[in-house]
Amino acid sequence: MQWLLNGTGLLLALAIIAIGTGYIASPTTTMRGFGLPLPEDGPNVAWWLRLKGVRDIVAGLLVLAFMVWGVEREVGIVLLIEAMIPAGDMLLILAAKGSTKSAFAFHGLTAMIMVLVAIPVMIGAD
Repeated sequence: MQWLLNGTGLLLALAIIAIGTGYIASPTTTMRGFGLPLPEDGPNVAWWLRLKGVRDIVAGLLVLAFMVWGVEREVGIVLLIEAMIPAGDMLLILAAKGSTKSAFAFHGLTAMIMVLVAIPVMIGAD
């Protein structure tokens, strides 16, 4: 069971790093799947979207760092706290009347998986 939890945690970390990299490399294209309409076009929109990419990469690296140098309980705590990011994204998309499908299928599901991995990791920690 522990290998499944660790593998899922690793997959989540790598996925958020990949998404962040997408925001840096191709911000407008990546933003289309977020669940909100693209912001009004302007010369700095891509740079604002890239800010999200940097934060996503750091969030993923934080999980990886704790997986490598931390203890299980810390990995669970980090995952649990970071689950607030996709949960918040989901709530903001719903409040803005954005894509319900994206809100639940991507952000809500990600938050749920993070919590479902975090809790047993914290409970099972020595």
